[in-house]
Amino acid sequence: MAERWRVAVDRRVCIGSGLCAGTAPDRFRLDAARQSHPVEPETEAADGVLAAAENCPVEAILITEVEGGGIVFPPEE
Repeated sequence: MAERWRVAVDRRVCIGSGLCAGTAPDRFRLDAARQSHPVEPETEAADGVLAAAENCPVEAILITEVEGGGIVFPPEE
């Protein structure tokens, strides 16, 4: 079984740059207020989702493992 991720956007932090939607348009959308949100809150692990999170200028995207809840992004310091 493939790894599944839970994806969330902290809308208090999101500045609406659109980089996530540009990087992974099938996984992220901007709403009318230019706030990002995942198309689906759970998804198969994918490089595009991780790239979108890594490219977010304010690290507003949180990715965790569905099973176990381990943090995928942002990396723990």
